[in-house]
Amino acid sequence: MEEKQKLKKTSKLTLNARIRQAGLSWSPKTYYIICIAVGILTFGISFTVFGLGLFTSVGFGISGGMLIPNFYVNGKRANRFKRFSNEFPNAVDVIVRGVKAGLPLVDCLRIISLEAQEPVKAEFRLLLEDQTLGVPMDQAVQKLPERIPLPEASFFAIVIAMQTKTGGSLAEALSNLSKVLRERKKMKAKIKAVSSEAKASAGIIGSLPIIVATLIYFTSPDYISLLFSTSTGHMTLAASGLWMGIGVLVMRKMINFDF
Repeated sequence: MEEKQKLKKTSKLTLNARIRQAGLSWSPKTYYIICIAVGILTFGISFTVFGLGLFTSVGFGISGGMLIPNFYVNGKRANRFKRFSNEFPNAVDVIVRGVKAGLPLVDCLRIISLEAQEPVKAEFRLLLEDQTLGVPMDQAVQKLPERIPLPEASFFAIVIAMQTKTGGSLAEALSNLSKVLRERKKMKAKIKAVSSEAKASAGIIGSLPIIVATLIYFTSPDYISLLFSTSTGHMTLAASGLWMGIGVLVMRKMINFDF
């Protein structure tokens, strides 16, 4: 089951799936229309406000149209996954308490679909709708990691599927799962605290050249204007930007931990 979920995770996500995981109601057509509108707006700002050349403004327009909507969708998607991870242990605890009290699993899921916080509420509502349409519970739960590709959703799907096929105490299994999820949350907070100094240092190092260049521009504009008015200056800026980008990516890779 874990191998199947890994194969699904490694397969390339479609645009529709990314928009769905971000919690947006856009269609691919709407996304492309937004890309075109953002590109035109970026071109207009570059050409009219900043007075850049036509070809430079076209380049900024194409880049803005391709990148800004993509960054927005990715940001919404990451934020939705974060909110799901924070709320999901509480939903598992509701199931544990309900099963111990004698409620069927479906009734516990219905309580979560009515009382939990988003996006857990919406995901469990979809799970219930699949089960109502006749999809077996283990298959309906297996769709949850496809919509929310997080380890927490995978753990939950595996526990429910194993309990459905082999039996056993669902309350005990989910109680153990809840402990695991909360321990993972604590570990994530510890990693964030330990790496906060490195992240601050990386932010300072990455922003320092831009801040220094801006201060020099205001204090000695003739001194730094050679970078913008000569071909050698353009090449220097391009090379510096390339190396700074590589340095930022390396620092980002060093301070991001996957567990």
